[in-house]
Amino acid sequence: MSKKTATQTQYYYLSQKPGVQVIKAGTYKKKELNDLLGIPKLKSQIIDVPVSSTENAISLGYFSMQPSEDFEFTYTYLEVKVVVNGKIIVRDDQGKRHVAEAGDVLIFTPDTTVIFDKESDGDAIYTGHRLPEPSFM
Repeated sequence: MSKKTATQTQYYYLSQKPGVQVIKAGTYKKKELNDLLGIPKLKSQIIDVPVSSTENAISLGYFSMQPSEDFEFTYTYLEVKVVVNGKIIVRDDQGKRHVAEAGDVLIFTPDTTVIFDKESDGDAIYTGHRLPEPSFM
């Protein structure tokens, strides 16, 4: 997947002024990853939501995966993914299998490549220390 650079003026950022915001479940419709990643049998969805455009940008997102196909992803930024339903299974570059179930937290540090396992069947909410990925919006 090619990395596109986002600028601060391209998006509506959730962090506009001091205060509290509630984002209701279902507010954002997730995109199918099978077309984005070129893996036709993959059953996985994602959406990125820009939160802050400051020097320490942060995005949030929703991720789902159903049993289907493995896929590889390289994190070039810090991401924290909280499993809210089911399970998300990843294998690291050493082949170690990590199973995260509802309530568990996955932390991906920069320059980490993982394989999302085809047995995954769950939903997660994540925050990434980056601007949003345009293809995931």
